[in-house]
Amino acid sequence: MRVALTPFKRPLCYLMAVLYIVAGGLHFVVPALYVQIVPPVLPAPLALVYLSGLAEIAVGVGLLVPRTRSLAAWATIALLVAIFPANVYMAVSMVTIEGGARWRRPLRTGPLEQVAPAGRVDPLGVLVHRLNAQPATSD
Repeated sequence: MRVALTPFKRPLCYLMAVLYIVAGGLHFVVPALYVQIVPPVLPAPLALVYLSGLAEIAVGVGLLVPRTRSLAAWATIALLVAIFPANVYMAVSMVTIEGGARWRRPLRTGPLEQVAPAGRVDPLGVLVHRLNAQPATSD
């Protein structure tokens, strides 16, 4: 399996680098979108958004440069760990990003939201409701 993925490793690394640079840049272009998902227990949400945007850009640039690629890979792991609380907060608190682009929604809730009519249905809530409504089976 490892051999089969080898030809894709470098192109995917460059793609990931570009995506991190673009995502990091968006933290500066539309910071209000990202401020909404910063957990309220963290101080200075706007500063954290700018800091994480800068980190994403740095990681992306680091992945493009062969000499810094290994360090950037470890920095990517650290960045993903650092921003994980925002993702958990967004998922657990059912945060709806106001003013967000529709393209970002599939990245948050996956295919369930795509089948919901015009995004007006809470797909996770519907799924949980359906799971809870199923009759209990006895052995």
